[in-house]
Amino acid sequence: MPPDPVSDLADALGAVIGAEVALERPTETEYGDYATNAALRLAGARRTPPRELAAEIAAAAAELDGVERAEVAGPGFVNVFLGDGWFAEALSRILEAGSGYGRGRLEDGARLQVEMVSANPTGPLTVASARNGAYGDSVARLLEFGGGQVEREYYYNDAGAQMELFRASVEAVRRGDEPPANGYRGEYVRELAALPGDPVPEMLRRIEASLQRFRIHFDSWRRQSEFEERLPDLLPLLDTYEKDGALWARSSAYGDDEDRVLLRSDDRTPTYRAADVAYLVDKLERGFDLAIYVLGADHHGTRNWYAAVARMLGYDPARIEVLLYQLVHLTKGGAQTKMSKRRGDVVFLDEFMDEIGVDAARWYLVNRGPDQTIEIDVDLAAERSQKNPVYYVQYAHARIAGILRNAGGAEISAEPAVALAPEERELVKRLAELPGVASEAAAKRGPQAIPAYAIRVADDFHRFYTEHRVLESEQEAFRLGLCRATQTVIARCLDLVGVEAPERM
Repeated sequence: MPPDPVSDLADALGAVIGAEVALERPTETEYGDYATNAALRLAGARRTPPRELAAEIAAAAAELDGVERAEVAGPGFVNVFLGDGWFAEALSRILEAGSGYGRGRLEDGARLQVEMVSANPTGPLTVASARNGAYGDSVARLLEFGGGQVEREYYYNDAGAQMELFRASVEAVRRGDEPPANGYRGEYVRELAALPGDPVPEMLRRIEASLQRFRIHFDSWRRQSEFEERLPDLLPLLDTYEKDGALWARSSAYGDDEDRVLLRSDDRTPTYRAADVAYLVDKLERGFDLAIYVLGADHHGTRNWYAAVARMLGYDPARIEVLLYQLVHLTKGGAQTKMSKRRGDVVFLDEFMDEIGVDAARWYLVNRGPDQTIEIDVDLAAERSQKNPVYYVQYAHARIAGILRNAGGAEISAEPAVALAPEERELVKRLAELPGVASEAAAKRGPQAIPAYAIRVADDFHRFYTEHRVLESEQEAFRLGLCRATQTVIARCLDLVGVEAPERM
């Protein structure tokens, strides 16, 4: 199993007392390195007063390797104090694991698909689509880190009213006319009009280039039109009925909020809900254990629709997951800004990256939970100083890289030469949290936990570095080991949210 010093300590204690144990870090070190409320949780079932049971657990904990002592506190908490040997062993395991440290087995071997962005190719990607991509790609990275086989897919509409309106807008500019009243405008339309042929392939090429710059690579691109061809075979398999000249799915009987129109009443053309049916079937037929859709919050009704379709067709709805995210607002100079030089009503991803850089763009679009609206201060996001959290974390990585360069071929060790200082102990404990943080972030589809944790790692490192000399100290080998382990953890955190870990700044 991958190294997880904290879980191993909890498991060892749990094996002795015959119950699952969770260890938490107390807010104050005077209450121990870790604490557990196991006695309070188990007292009722074991018909033992909590403090009496806590005393038994404390005695068992004190016998474990690495534990210096254990004390009963309050109504039945057990505080565990660790010896330097535990910290040396934990650091040794982190160093030995190297870049693989923290890797989990949550999705070991599972085939997973994350479909994200999927904006129609009627214009450059906006910051709203960028949040979709940053969130979806970070979830994909976490699932891969947890052992899953992940495919990233982009699904787009290449036909229908909006696409024809986009083509008509480009064609109008080619003729020297104004686009239709409800058509597409902007510099990008004029750029496409200057090129021959269908503008959609070129728009897709630009979208893919923007996403590559944004550090998202898609394994597959799928078109809505190819799935609509399957509808004649699939629609008869659904529970449907005719009403007002339209074909409806009786989806409310299968857990959906309401019934959905599949074929329109005026011309019997398929709705996008109908195309959803064929696309969902295609995903599940490709053998994915889990198909994850990343959608804006305005698609909240889609979650139950997909599950209803799966039930109607005999698939397990648990193989489908819909992740929703909220809006993005940008402020500049204290006021909300559109920031776009091309149109007054949108902000394009490329402009956003030009303004604040790719690293800051990735960081700020994922450092809040998907259920929260993001407000990004463009001035702060563009600032290359330690007031900017992404640069603060990157600076810690770069500072460590400099220390290690200056160390040359000096010995790196996990064994302390003298008793550990509080700052050294706290930093090791913080590094030991990575496996649990990454696993929980993957399970909850909450990559925002990674930037928050990375800031805490950087805080603890800067505190350690401020108080203790690394090179030419009596503790040099151990402190170099601590620096190397910290660098590894920070680099992993940055990678999980698509941010680079610089060697110099």
